[in-house]
Amino acid sequence: MSFFKKIKSSLNLLQQLDMDKIAKLSEKVDLNKMVGLVSSMKSEDLQKLMKFMEGGKKKHEFPDIDGDFYDLHQLLSPEERAIQLSVREFMQKTIKPIANEYWLKDEFPHHIIPEVAKLNITGLTYQGYGCPGRSSLLEGFLAMEMARVDCSISTFFGVQSGLAMGSIYFCGSEEQKQKWLPPMQRMELIGAFGLTEPEVGSGAAGGLTCTCKREGDSWILNGQKKWIGNATFADLVIIWARDLDDGNVKGFIIEKGNPGFKAEKIKGKMALRIVQNALITLTDCKVSEVNRLQEANGFKDTAKVLRMTRAGVAWQAVGCARGAYESALAYTNERKQFGRTISSFQMVQDLLVEMLSNLTAMQTMVCRLSQLQDAGKLTDEQASLAKVFCTLRTRDVVSHARELFGGNGILIEHDIARFVADAEAIYSYEGTKEINTLIVGRAITGQSAFV
Repeated sequence: MSFFKKIKSSLNLLQQLDMDKIAKLSEKVDLNKMVGLVSSMKSEDLQKLMKFMEGGKKKHEFPDIDGDFYDLHQLLSPEERAIQLSVREFMQKTIKPIANEYWLKDEFPHHIIPEVAKLNITGLTYQGYGCPGRSSLLEGFLAMEMARVDCSISTFFGVQSGLAMGSIYFCGSEEQKQKWLPPMQRMELIGAFGLTEPEVGSGAAGGLTCTCKREGDSWILNGQKKWIGNATFADLVIIWARDLDDGNVKGFIIEKGNPGFKAEKIKGKMALRIVQNALITLTDCKVSEVNRLQEANGFKDTAKVLRMTRAGVAWQAVGCARGAYESALAYTNERKQFGRTISSFQMVQDLLVEMLSNLTAMQTMVCRLSQLQDAGKLTDEQASLAKVFCTLRTRDVVSHARELFGGNGILIEHDIARFVADAEAIYSYEGTKEINTLIVGRAITGQSAFV
């Protein structure tokens, strides 16, 4: 390159600089010397420098944020995928704008119930009675989509569609199914599920203190239930009680307004605050024989429902983790420190990849779980292992997400504080880590370590 061409290239390069910055730069360096150095550069080096400077002016385009790193949604049929995306749109447009408000108020947005009903996903896997009869895999994806935005709404729906309707579907007579399931599917009637007690959580299989005793064509129930979601406004509550005569666990459909039934809202929760949990007190509560679940004759029948819903809780944990991961990734792409977005820092990327690794492992596990469920091969221990692993890893994911938000992570407006708190409830309900661990341990050793 000739001397004049070098000078011309150097001048072109300098013209691209901000003159205010050049003035400040002149206070620190000898510009004449700098021009001399530039003019003496080789052609290829000068071109590299110019490309570098031009590249620095371009706005970085971030990849789409998607927690489904292995494209597991491809396991769904096109029709199922469309349903998944319709639920995602509903959660983004209807629930996300109000989630923090209702979480802070400790209230449930009752106005959304008709909108949820329009999605036609309640009782998704059941055959007949107005239910869609679709796959457990799709049901899992939908539970994830709900929890990805708000775990409370996912829990509300799980109680209605899984625990309450499931109790009637698996343990009710044909007459009971015909009477209750269609209006519950349309969400004209809201249900709740009462198993846990103030002093009896994990020991429900053999230690229920809530009792029932038959008197003619009726049953008299006495005792308490605690943490019963939806119970403050439910139209019907499934209550499980121990028969004083034969010692077996039996189920009952108790309708709103039944004498002897009282539901008090549990206040002061730090998690799932939108879910309206109740302490239920049954005092000589008289229930007709026609409202006893006719196919529930022991805790093994209750376990049919829990096996299904425990898998659903594992999917909820995945949704909670995915929501936290995607929120954190979006935040790191916006938050700047030291003149750069923090997603460009090595330590931040290390945390993000660890979160994504846990999330992807969880997703693959629950997908296989639902495939087993659809094949009719799901066992209690398989559901328990997924519940243990997914809720544990969710805790890790939301913790890292909170860390990436820094001080902003404790502000409800950034959503992550809600995910962190709600993860604690998911970790505990539908069987604690210890109980589910013992179920799996019994299966792999052949020895029961239960007390």
